[in-house]
Amino acid sequence: MWNHESVWGAIDALAARHGLSPSGLAKQAGLDPTAFNPSKRHGHDGRPRWPSTESIAKVLTATGESLEGFVGLTRRAGEPVREIPISGTIPGHTVPLVGMAEAGVGGFFDDGGFPAGQGWDEIAFPELTDESAYALRVSGDSMQPLYRDGDLIIVSPAAQVRRGDRVVVRTSEGEVMAKTLLRQTATELELGSFNAEHPPRVVPLRDVDWMARILWASQ
Repeated sequence: MWNHESVWGAIDALAARHGLSPSGLAKQAGLDPTAFNPSKRHGHDGRPRWPSTESIAKVLTATGESLEGFVGLTRRAGEPVREIPISGTIPGHTVPLVGMAEAGVGGFFDDGGFPAGQGWDEIAFPELTDESAYALRVSGDSMQPLYRDGDLIIVSPAAQVRRGDRVVVRTSEGEVMAKTLLRQTATELELGSFNAEHPPRVVPLRDVDWMARILWASQ
């Protein structure tokens, strides 16, 4: 379906296909690096903001992709991604493995939420086709009872995020947290805790460095 979410989802998917963050894709196309940031996808009044035909044309030229292929990505962008347990170490696609402490330190991630640089540890993960995905190792007990110290979660900054999805959010102060996305407006996120004893938390979008959807989790 050709709608606001599917078009932006296609841009995210196109970036991931070429090993780029949305900001990296914008740079490669000669656009402002923030052109595809989540904060630019809605106006100050909350109304959806669409990418221009010129920016899409520049992206397609920069990546060598066809318009037909881009339209195909808009159809797939709306398909849900299931969260399933990791059930072994079958050799397959490998993903970078990052500790939660590293996720909270500046310089380890770009502004799209992708691990920066080289030399990361890697783990094998079967049946994973999202090239932008990476693994985070949970540390501490702040994410209990759902995730415990030592658990692995697979996240993707390129995956489309919807209300009710489990996400990892990094703030501009370096705080990294796993929450449930309860609501997103043009100015803020409302995040629910996995522990029912803790109330929802509202975070201004200006204080969010990046947000990545949780795709899989070890159990």
